[in-house]
Amino acid sequence: MPGTIPLIGEEFPEMEVVTQFGRIKLPDYFKGKYWVLFSHPADFTPVCTTEFVAFAKRYEDFKKLNTELIGLSVDSNFSHMKWTEWIKEKLGVEIPFPIIADPRGEVATKLGMLHAQSTTHTVRAVFIVDPNGVIRAILYYPLDNGRNIDEILRLVKAIQVTDKYGRATPANWPNNELVGDALIVPPASTVQEAQERLKKFKCFDWWFCYDESRVPREEIEEIRKWLERAAKPQK
Repeated sequence: MPGTIPLIGEEFPEMEVVTQFGRIKLPDYFKGKYWVLFSHPADFTPVCTTEFVAFAKRYEDFKKLNTELIGLSVDSNFSHMKWTEWIKEKLGVEIPFPIIADPRGEVATKLGMLHAQSTTHTVRAVFIVDPNGVIRAILYYPLDNGRNIDEILRLVKAIQVTDKYGRATPANWPNNELVGDALIVPPASTVQEAQERLKKFKCFDWWFCYDESRVPREEIEEIRKWLERAAKPQK
């Protein structure tokens, strides 16, 4: 039976899980870091294998963002160990992050990863959690469609920018059609503040102002490299 989905803004539920690297207590294991928990339907399946290779090849990019990765499926720990061994031997890619073994589906049910599409295999869920253990973003993909890992990187960075600067990011940031790589200023709460914003920021109107002076240029260019990578054929 499908489980309930935790909400953005809630604390990640405490749990102890089994991985190929040993037992891990969540969210304490990643305290002080951002982290991405992603589920996949099953080991030894083509789409999931492509995703794990993509995550592994971008692991250093995530680490530069003070972000760790952890996978999950309703497979056994033995299966995870053998599958990651196969990926290393056959594809030359080492999986450097833990994978939760959940053969009884207890963790998947608690996190709402079992949907109507299949009650025995997890959909492709993504939870982005901040250093305080608070869920900041949730993505769900169907069983048949692999994720864009560079978009997950971009979203982690966008969340960090919001945390650091108190600004929102526009659509397609940092390549927005209206404001480019600028950040959106939060809505004004008083008439006086609304008028002051027209003098302080560039604005289309008092409720739509943007700030061009926050994110360093080298960070913007790094994000654009991720997006360019996502748009180009990979070998």
